[in-house]
Amino acid sequence: MTGKIRGSVRRAALWSLRRLNDRRARRASATGAGGDTGTVRILLHHAYGMGGTIRTVLNLAGYLARERDVEIVSVVRTAEEPFLPIPPGVRVSFLDDRVAARGPAARLLSRFPSRLVPEQENIHHTVSLWTDLRLIRRLRAMRGGVVITTRPGYNLAAALFAPPEVITIGQEHVALQVHKPEMRRLIRRRYGRLDAFVTLTEADLEQYAGLLEADAPRRLVRVPNAVPRLAGDVSRLEEKVAVAIGRVVHAKGFDRLVKAWRQVAQAHPDWILRIYGGGTPEREQRLRDQIEEAGLTGRVLLMGSSREIGVELAKASIYVVSSRYEGFGMTILEAMSKGVPVVSFDCPHGPREIITHEHDGLLVGAGKAGALAGGIRRLIEDEELRRTLGGNALRTAARYDLDAVGARWDALLADLSGLSSRPDPQPCSLGTPVF
Repeated sequence: MTGKIRGSVRRAALWSLRRLNDRRARRASATGAGGDTGTVRILLHHAYGMGGTIRTVLNLAGYLARERDVEIVSVVRTAEEPFLPIPPGVRVSFLDDRVAARGPAARLLSRFPSRLVPEQENIHHTVSLWTDLRLIRRLRAMRGGVVITTRPGYNLAAALFAPPEVITIGQEHVALQVHKPEMRRLIRRRYGRLDAFVTLTEADLEQYAGLLEADAPRRLVRVPNAVPRLAGDVSRLEEKVAVAIGRVVHAKGFDRLVKAWRQVAQAHPDWILRIYGGGTPEREQRLRDQIEEAGLTGRVLLMGSSREIGVELAKASIYVVSSRYEGFGMTILEAMSKGVPVVSFDCPHGPREIITHEHDGLLVGAGKAGALAGGIRRLIEDEELRRTLGGNALRTAARYDLDAVGARWDALLADLSGLSSRPDPQPCSLGTPVF
């Protein structure tokens, strides 16, 4: 298909969508169907998976379900059972269920790449044309209520396809600067159609305000993640154990953590580092090889994923963050909720907004393995400082209690309930996708 034909198809599709939205907006206005915040749908990539975004979204869903009808719409399903417990009162549905038997249409369309989720999205390789179809149908079938989307590809889709009587809230879990230039251009073009956009940090809020300028959503706000209530007691800070948590991916910087721990182990060979989290077999093997080459076998342990991370944190005396960047740093708060002081790279963006240096943790030079090792050694060697920071960490975590953060979501939804329908979609391209 030539570029001219593709452009004509795109314009025709957008024209049809505008006409449909016009009719639905008039119908919603006549029947008073807009502004309903009693029904909330949260669009999540994989509700049965594991990870910080999934944990925090489930946490939010549980809070909202106290007084609302809440459904998590999982775009894909690749596991029989959820890794994390689904909160009471929360329903889960699946758009592309890859566990159940698939029909011929699903099998055929799943062979083609997504045209809706941009190639720059790191989930692009996990979705398909079949996923696109299911997602568009689900969005267009919504009648009022709220839809909260939790990553850029789905924020863009909701901005374009959610009907005008549906309140749309986009949410971001990583820093804007992490996104490639192509993705930032799509964000600037499309996010203005959302009713609200929520960032986790003040730094990211400022960057989005600068990027979107006059085309920002009607509400651009910062609401941090709430710390979940985890099993396990508050740590006694007596075990010679440090813990790190995260997927075994480049962003988490575990390669740099192993370099830092080599210096720690030379001075304190009786201390152990436990890394919790999974990754691809290839990445995990590379990390194991690095540990062995550094002579740290038995001193740095890859523990895999844990459903009871609170119990594991309660056994730790230090929590370490070696990330190259963080959207917010949910595990920092989880460690603090167990009274565990944190040593973290001062990386963009989250750690600095949670940790107060020398009060509830230590911030060290970003990317400097020696600085990270120095911070860890300082807490190992100064028990009084370790206990002071741990006590203050408990008080810091309390500010992110679910009820306190949930109240901010209540206020946002109450504010949005009075907004009128969104404007029509403008005939601009989403780049590589069809629409």
